[in-house]
Amino acid sequence: MRRILVLLAVVWMCDTVKFGQLCSDNLCNTQRTKDNWGQGHYGASRGGDGGGRLHKGVDINCSDGSAVLAPFDVTIKGSLIVYNDPNKKAIDEGINLSGEGLCFKLFYVKPIKTSGTVNKGEKIGTMLPMQSVYPGITSHIHVQMCNRSVDPTEYFSDLCQTHVPSEETELTPGLIWWFDLTHNYYA
Repeated sequence: MRRILVLLAVVWMCDTVKFGQLCSDNLCNTQRTKDNWGQGHYGASRGGDGGGRLHKGVDINCSDGSAVLAPFDVTIKGSLIVYNDPNKKAIDEGINLSGEGLCFKLFYVKPIKTSGTVNKGEKIGTMLPMQSVYPGITSHIHVQMCNRSVDPTEYFSDLCQTHVPSEETELTPGLIWWFDLTHNYYA
């Protein structure tokens, strides 16, 4: 008598947490690219100050005065001072947040409150007037993890990129279909 071993495999699809829309005028969380003041990606050189510093966050475009939104359900852990420099007082505020297992900071944001919880998509603050301190820069929210050695880039994706099956592959019978949180479909 032969014995047959049946092995059942369970595939666990675990997507990294992704930030929802951060700025009311940037539906896609478009990141700051190169401008006259530098670049907004994690690790970009901040050598113009002579110190050879590296950028420890990701800059998400946001126009001065725009509403800043909770990217997911968050707990507000207090306000913060970005520079403590009188010449940059106009943009010297930010907010400490946690949610979805992450601890992070948003710079250049005037918080509407400094404690409590806020639901995804609700206003948590207002973008400060970056142009008054850095004329010509792409105004942005600086997103930095509490552990500055962690690159926040993996938590962002272009919220406007989606893939929908073409008519030729539209849920073909006999195939098993699934989709991930970015709305990509697989067979």
